Amino acid sequence: MALTLSKNQSISLEKEAGTGLSKLSLGLGWDPVKAKGFLAKLVGGGNNEIDLDASCIILDADYEAIDLVWFRQLKSKDGSIQHSGDNRTGEGEGDDETIFVDLQRLPAQAKHLVFTVNSFTGQNFGQVENAYCRILNEANNKEIARFNLAEKGNHTGVVMASLSRGANGWEFKAIGQATSGRTVDDLIGLAVRAVRA
Repeated sequence: MALTLSKNQSISLEKEAGTGLSKLSLGLGWDPVKAKGFLAKLVGGGNNEIDLDASCIILDADYEAIDLVWFRQLKSKDGSIQHSGDNRTGEGEGDDETIFVDLQRLPAQAKHLVFTVNSFTGQNFGQVENAYCRILNEANNKEIARFNLAEKGNHTGVVMASLSRGANGWEFKAIGQATSGRTVDDLIGLAVRAVRA
């Protein structure tokens, strides 16, 4: 059974998934808050589409960004990380956007993968519910861990989680740090601080 992590909690992927973990995916899901009450019914509930964007910032051992994967660049330069594509509504069941990682193909200088989510259109997280990220073992499609983001507010971005390569393998950390960034470029500085903490 998958673990549900709290903010700032870390796990060893090797301990949770077993040895031989080579491919994984990070799924991100969210739902737009449904309008309630008589007025909402009268006007048809308003626009319930929320366009959030999942991204991955690849950092080296010195915490310098060496690559980005996001809706404008769906694949890392070396091809080891791929994005499923932009979901502009948040509607439907399951993951809305997925980032696939081939751990064996990652370049040696990639030490930290930081997963972020932001609202390019400026909609804030007060308009979002049921936001989560989860990490899956691609070999058997089993969920290893999940981080549910309950924090609502006027922020437009969140540094969700990180994967860091250490002497004992990969460690997954739930972060959940809110920010006002609207693109992945806006979140790089905060992502570095969150990973170093």
